[in-house]
Amino acid sequence: MIPLPEKPFLMLSSKVKVRSKEPYWLLRNGILNSYPTLRNDISCDILVVGGGITGALMAYQFSSEGYQTVVIDKRDIGMGSTCATTSMLQYELDVPLYRLTDMIGKKAATDVYRGGVDAINKLANILDNLNTRCGFSYKESLHFAYSVQDARAIRCEFECREQAGIKVKWLTKDQINSRYGVVCEGGILSETAASMDAYQLTHFLMDFAIKNLGLRVYDHVQLKSVKYKKDMNVVIADTSAKIECSCVVYATGYETHELLDNGTEIGDLISTYACISEPFATLPEGLTQTVFWNTQDPYFYFRTTSDNRLLIGGEDEDFQNPERRDKLIEKKELELVRKLNKTLPGFDFVADFSWAGTFGSTKDSLPYIGGHPDLPKSYFMLGFGGNGITFSIMGMEILSDAIAGRPNKFLEYFKFRR
Repeated sequence: MIPLPEKPFLMLSSKVKVRSKEPYWLLRNGILNSYPTLRNDISCDILVVGGGITGALMAYQFSSEGYQTVVIDKRDIGMGSTCATTSMLQYELDVPLYRLTDMIGKKAATDVYRGGVDAINKLANILDNLNTRCGFSYKESLHFAYSVQDARAIRCEFECREQAGIKVKWLTKDQINSRYGVVCEGGILSETAASMDAYQLTHFLMDFAIKNLGLRVYDHVQLKSVKYKKDMNVVIADTSAKIECSCVVYATGYETHELLDNGTEIGDLISTYACISEPFATLPEGLTQTVFWNTQDPYFYFRTTSDNRLLIGGEDEDFQNPERRDKLIEKKELELVRKLNKTLPGFDFVADFSWAGTFGSTKDSLPYIGGHPDLPKSYFMLGFGGNGITFSIMGMEILSDAIAGRPNKFLEYFKFRR
């Protein structure tokens, strides 16, 4: 057999920032663990590129299945998009179910939405088995109509979800205002949602797998190129170390745009903004038990944290560069607070931390999970859209099946060039 030719590509320059300032999760937790830098040549079954929450979930899955697994990240672990995430776990997509049905068919759309519900429950089971919480808390989710016109569309969405067997209730605007103090035109209350601390969970999963499952984790190691050979991939790092592996799993988020020859094939880049309040002495129970998001475009969302803060976010716009994104933080903070005051009149919100991040967005709001047609023995877990962590949890089983050669319907739904 003739060896496959080398196809080199470069990782994103370390000069590019994924987030701005210091997000709340990093300041709250600090540096939870430290990891060595790779200096020597090594080999493994699976190399995971990317040490955020997605990479941690993948590494935990593969290590649990007995694969010799290695994780590398060019930063400190969890210091990319993970510590900038708002960590709202929802099964809903940015594209509503009735529209997704028109795009990919009823069965596929229903499978995706139900898969999101299952993923949240799966994470809860994993945390129970590991005897940890990492800020995880089950919540309800209220998707509420911003306008009368939006109420008609969201009512259609409610009926579509109900027909799909998803546990939802319709609440009138008066019911929502009485229960939560939220001003809107009605909405869908979903039984299954959650919030968590993704940065803390990332370090917990890495540490657990290192101590119990043989995982090896290296930070400040940047992938420079890959040589594709007959039976393995050889990854060349910026430290000059080589990693021989049976396959590579890329958990590189929106930075994957610069990994591929044509990054635009996987969607657009979006800048998003978040702000968190000073702690409250107490918060209404309705707020603490629910995550909220409306029908504006871009949508506005908010949730509470375990230490009685209110986190608000949105104000998304097309990403141009990190400098422009970061310069808008103060302006976006003012706009987010204005929207909160309109949505929750009389709520005394005092901003404590504000930050920005960047994420990928696809036309159908679905992720890319599976092999890439141009890269041998290479798999991607790209949970694009507003619920990337939920997709990453789904991806644990999906990629496990892909690597083992087992069928999985989501590999067709989430494939490249679909």
